[in-house]
Amino acid sequence: MTFLLCAAGSIAQLPNRFEVVIDELLPDPTPPVQLPNAEFIELRNVSSTAFNLRNWKLSDGSTTATISSSFILKPDSFVIICPTSAVTSFAPYGATIGVSNFPSLNNDADVIALYATDGRLVHAVGYNTSWYQNAVKSDGGWSLEMIDSRNPCAGINNWKASTSIQGGTPGKKNAVDDNNKDDQPPALARTTTIDSLTISAMFEEPIDSASAASPGNYTINNGIAHPASASVIMPLCTEVVLKLPAPLNNQLVYELTVNNVKDCAGNAINQLNTAKTGLPVIADSMAVVINEILFNPPPDGFDYVEIYNRSNRVIDLKQLYLATRNGTHQLTGISPVCATSWLLFPGEYRVLTENKLWLQQQYLIKDPSLIIEVPDLPSMPDDKGTVVLVNMQGAIVDELQYDHSWHFGLINDEEGIALERINYNQPTQDKSNWSSAASTVGFGTPGYPNSQLMGDAQVQGQVAISPAVFSPDNDGFNDFALIEYQLAEPGFVANIRIFDTNGRIVRHLAQNATLTTKGRFRWDGLDDRLNKLPMGTYIILTELFNGQGRKKKFKQTVTLARRP
Repeated sequence: MTFLLCAAGSIAQLPNRFEVVIDELLPDPTPPVQLPNAEFIELRNVSSTAFNLRNWKLSDGSTTATISSSFILKPDSFVIICPTSAVTSFAPYGATIGVSNFPSLNNDADVIALYATDGRLVHAVGYNTSWYQNAVKSDGGWSLEMIDSRNPCAGINNWKASTSIQGGTPGKKNAVDDNNKDDQPPALARTTTIDSLTISAMFEEPIDSASAASPGNYTINNGIAHPASASVIMPLCTEVVLKLPAPLNNQLVYELTVNNVKDCAGNAINQLNTAKTGLPVIADSMAVVINEILFNPPPDGFDYVEIYNRSNRVIDLKQLYLATRNGTHQLTGISPVCATSWLLFPGEYRVLTENKLWLQQQYLIKDPSLIIEVPDLPSMPDDKGTVVLVNMQGAIVDELQYDHSWHFGLINDEEGIALERINYNQPTQDKSNWSSAASTVGFGTPGYPNSQLMGDAQVQGQVAISPAVFSPDNDGFNDFALIEYQLAEPGFVANIRIFDTNGRIVRHLAQNATLTTKGRFRWDGLDDRLNKLPMGTYIILTELFNGQGRKKKFKQTVTLARRP
């Protein structure tokens, strides 16, 4: 049996960074596999020097535990740190130290840092549930293990769920132990803006604090040049705060370039060294729009909402909220789009969902960094519902009252099929501005241009039909005919009827529809009973009239084609 403590004499040697590492932890012990039902943190000495852990500290930022007894951690040896109440349970597994103020490990995500007697940072781990890389094991009972303890900064690339049948390996070499050298350069992930004179550069892995603290390694265009100072944020060392010599202009988008910064393995930043930055403004009406929604996922799936910045300004997602409306039309279910600052630049998308992993397995995700996992989305019923985008002042930025009938008429099963916006600049509540995501893209395009996207076409004359030939097969190419109109004045009403070549009415597309000065209608190739019409040429008769007795008629043709 391994003794709890080794009461050896004091060893005053102080460690360098990463000579002792946190190489296993159990944030969620319930339900237990075979290990005790208690949290633990395992330390490993990867150096050739023995260290006395007396007065070393473990902290999660809010709670700090101090090792009050002498314990000599020998080279290439392990020690289990756990709550005092769990020492007896963990003692059979190896050398164990109980601390009275053990920092509780959050199940979903947390940052745990190890400090030496003099306060120097020895190692820090910022984990989240994705590190398990196993959906079953992330539900509890399994520890997180470091793969290569000589690669302490690689994050998710060097951690995964234990493969031990016990659920973990406290007090001994990890079950997943293997060579996993870090030879990849660090990458600049994004920036955040604190104020007009302060921005933060966010890296995908911990970086070397010496090279990262040099202002000359950072350059910002549009007249800013180098920052006045650069400060690395401890303990994770993945963020650098840059103080600027001149304020940012909120009408410009800037680019930050980073050179010569290294990660803790010594790899210098290379190609992934640029990121946009800017001074965000509060989103006003239609600056950001609801662009795609999945409200009827498979039984084991999750909803998602995609938003798009159609403005020319930078928006901070932390200042936006999603909501729905209750029976009395009051906003309810209000939830933040993002808990932390996250910049949305002009022309960019973000996708909000409760389960990022499921979304990546279900749909083609071209850029996972555009997917934001949120604790809760507002309720989105399968038949119809409301999604509201609100800014921090409570003003409505965009609102969609969707209906499942907006899906492509020939779809029999709507489960798992997203509803896409056709044009960013057309009204959100215009049902002809929405359609089912095409089958050819897997029925959803989260994070990139919609399969049914159409830009603003210049209307030739007052009413135009496009395309001349359409094929309603939901393949994302010319799936419907658009009847677009542009009027010199408001106040007109439209009747739109569609005839076959024998002169028979097959569809009443619009009856006494009040018009704005510019808009569109959409025909999906179905008759009034929502049955498929045969291939051929059809006549679209558009009649416009107003209260002053002014009338106009437009008689145009379109060809309906179908695959053989």
